[in-house]
Amino acid sequence: MTILTRDEILKEMKKRRIKIEPFSKDQIGPASIDLSLGDEFRVFKKWKTAPVSEDVDYKKYTRLIKIGKYKILGPGEFVLGMTKEKIALPDNICGWLTGRTRFARLGLSIHITASFIQPGISNRQVLEIKNVGSIPLILYPGARICQIILITTLGKGKYVGKFAKQESL
Repeated sequence: MTILTRDEILKEMKKRRIKIEPFSKDQIGPASIDLSLGDEFRVFKKWKTAPVSEDVDYKKYTRLIKIGKYKILGPGEFVLGMTKEKIALPDNICGWLTGRTRFARLGLSIHITASFIQPGISNRQVLEIKNVGSIPLILYPGARICQIILITTLGKGKYVGKFAKQESL
């Protein structure tokens, strides 16, 4: 496993093998790329149960909201968000989404379990956002809320599943 550094990320972007839109060079750190929060969320409806099965559709249990200036996330509250950026990776680069330290220290969790980004994707990333702290947090669209760490793979692969071209919640 090899993590791409800033220089390697920029080389891959120059070759158009890694594509991020919208993008600014100041999003790239020493070995990661900051990603920002979009303005749509899925909030959970009141249900007594939801099946954990292959055919479950999260949209049945949520409603889509578009926010203006901000969304307040109460202690213990969980929502689905999405990155503003669309990411396209070649078939030999995958990634991990993770939160940023400054927000984790407030109790903000960006991913509950699904943080792996498959090689060959071309989509916006869904964020599983939870406030595990004790105070309400204010989420702002456009805030650089998470980062992606890019890794080269041994061999090639391409994700072609249900969420391969996802661009909306």
